Order: sequence, then C-alpha cells, then structure tokens
Amino acid sequence: MSEIKFLDPLTKHLEKLPGVGKKTAQRYAYHIIEKMTEEEVDEFAKELVQIKSTLTHCTICGVLSNQSVCEICHSTYRDHTQIMVVKDTKDVFAIEKTGQYNGVYHVLKGLISPLEGIGPDDLNIDSLEKRIDENVKEVILATSFTPSGETTALYLEKILKKDHIVVSRIGYGLPAGGDIEYVDELTLKRAIDSRVNSKS
Repeated sequence: MSEIKFLDPLTKHLEKLPGVGKKTAQRYAYHIIEKMTEEEVDEFAKELVQIKSTLTHCTICGVLSNQSVCEICHSTYRDHTQIMVVKDTKDVFAIEKTGQYNGVYHVLKGLISPLEGIGPDDLNIDSLEKRIDENVKEVILATSFTPSGETTALYLEKILKKDHIVVSRIGYGLPAGGDIEYVDELTLKRAIDSRVNSKS
C-alpha cells in the first residue's frame, strides 16, 4: 500500500492550505487521526466552525475582524487623515507590530494579477475611492515589490490622483519581489519612515 487512500478526503482539504503539498498534507492527516484524541479533534472542528462563522471583515477598511467596524477604524486616537493600502490582513498585523504607524488602513484583499485573472474589479478598490474625501490628506501604498504589487500600486496611483491628497509609497529597505508579511520589523519601520511621494 503506497498511499493511505482512506485519508485522501482529509488530505485534499489540508492541501488547500498555503505551503502545504501532498506529502505534508498526508502527514498532517495521519497526525490528526493517529495522534489526536477524539476530544481534541472535536474541539478543533468546533473552533474552526466557530471562528469561520463569527469573524467578518470591517465594513470600512476590509480587515479581518470580530466586529462590523474594527478597533483601528473605530479608534479616535488613530490619524484618520492617513490611509495605508495593503494587500491583506496579514500585512496589517505586520505593520502594527512595528508601532510606527498611527493612521488607518484599507485592505485590498488581493493584488491585480492578469495572469491569475485578477483585475481591479475583483479587489476592494471601489470602497477605497469612496473613503477619499476632503478629510484624507495622504494615501500610503504599501503593496509588495512583486510584479502584482507594482501593477496594483501603479493602478492606484492613477485613480487616486487628486489635488488635496498625497499618494506615497513605502520603499527603503524592502527587497524586490518580497512580501510585506515576511519582512522583519526594523526593515518595515524604515520603509514606512522613508516613503516617497509617488507624484514626484
């Protein structure tokens, strides 16, 4: 018996997780069935169902949250004249760890990628345009320096050009082709500090 066929249904679900190939999925499936007790599996399953059903996205910025308006958007201590645009919730967590940024965010829920069939209409861009009013002074583009990140940033620069706001881009210290969520805190802090005006 070269493969554990009866674990295939579980393995196929685990393979959908990022960075998990078939062999790793099989090991995870084997561990769940062979090493975890029925009580642990039951608790694990309940937690998955509960967290999936209770978590939502902030109706303002789109970040993953347990309430309709996230703590950041709701806070009166944050600078609501600055909006930092990021790919996903993981990027928000990474930037928050630096303690360097006190504005608010906008989560795109992805990046423009023609090769993957992802266009502007597939992202959370319309709601970003609606947020740009006379109170917003700066939009900081914090997409990664990958082809998709660059394409997205260029697109946003074009549609957000307005006289009363500055559109800037984080830059210094971030490696080409790198994702924000994997960058160390010091490098990310420097990148935020040294953002440049995209119109210059």
